[in-house]
Amino acid sequence: MKKISIVTACYNDEENVEALYREVKRVFQENLQDYEYEHIFIDNASHDATVSILKKIANVDKNVKIIVNSRNFGHIRSPFYGLLQASGDAVISIVADFQDPPNLISEFVKKWEEGFKIVVGVKKQSDEPSIFFLIRKLYYKIVTKLAEIELIGNYTGFGLYDKRVIEILRGIPDAYPYFRGLICDIGFEKAMIEYRQPERKRGITK
Repeated sequence: MKKISIVTACYNDEENVEALYREVKRVFQENLQDYEYEHIFIDNASHDATVSILKKIANVDKNVKIIVNSRNFGHIRSPFYGLLQASGDAVISIVADFQDPPNLISEFVKKWEEGFKIVVGVKKQSDEPSIFFLIRKLYYKIVTKLAEIELIGNYTGFGLYDKRVIEILRGIPDAYPYFRGLICDIGFEKAMIEYRQPERKRGITK
């Protein structure tokens, strides 16, 4: 039985982590019964009740694992480290605030089973305030023009990565890895799944 790792980076997400945990669990129970899974939450030194909520969940569900950072290592290093701790045949990165729709997990796995080592989610529309979406879209365009490699527009890191990709990432000695750039530079053929990004479900956008 193949194993899928779900990795969620969180910071002050006490209002979101339990709901996300339940939604991911539902997806596997209803659509992916033939797979084992683990859900790794990596907390970046939250100041709220995020960690205590996760510990309660992990105490009753062996599929849930928690990494608690000793301090805040930033929004780049913490999620990247979490991905490297995954043990699955494929790893899916998904944020805690529901702006990465959990219902796409099944579609990612389907594309992976078709042979794609990398499956990425690409935002084509967004339910967030239009000014935010336009600013981010402009940012992606600027970064793409400046980059030496061809980047994926409106790609945040939400996607599935085969264990071979994770093994390559483990061997890259970079203290501040630009994950989205590395994924584009690795060279595997990619499947792209377009989606409409929902608004952040609860809490404050970070």
